[in-house]
Amino acid sequence: MAAPSLSYEVKDGVGQISIDHDDPQTGLMLLMNAVGTSQSAFMDGLLTQPAGVGTVEQEDDPRGINFMLSVVKGIEPQDEVEAMLATQMAAVHMASMTFARRLANVENIPQQDSAEKAFNKLTRTFTAQVEALKRYRTGGEQKMTVEHVTVNDGGQAIVGNVSGGGRQKK
Repeated sequence: MAAPSLSYEVKDGVGQISIDHDDPQTGLMLLMNAVGTSQSAFMDGLLTQPAGVGTVEQEDDPRGINFMLSVVKGIEPQDEVEAMLATQMAAVHMASMTFARRLANVENIPQQDSAEKAFNKLTRTFTAQVEALKRYRTGGEQKMTVEHVTVNDGGQAIVGNVSGGGRQKK
């Protein structure tokens, strides 16, 4: 069963995240499963973090926060580490887009330099986060596939699965 949608709205000056599901407890369990946790305290903490990041001009922006939460769900974290990394990735993406807008609207060279440096750092960070998630999910294993082998006259080749044992000490 798919994770329920989340909504963020400001009521009486206080931001509130709610789970869109007929049964709030079932909705919470589905959401916890979607972000790879069985800890309700972790889920509570994770849901409050985007509120400070997805803002526009110091005010909570429900669209920005909902976007960040949807990014986390879309990454489909398998455990708490992946959920935290997904939250960081969403925050870095949001900041990258902020600096992309600033770069497009600079009025002088110092503003351009500042926005360009921040934008480049953020986009490099996002790429590193994607790679970190990939390494974490695969356990850091690398696989090499050789698709073409040439064996000259008098040479020998092994066909099949080969694992390197390394050199033996004499």
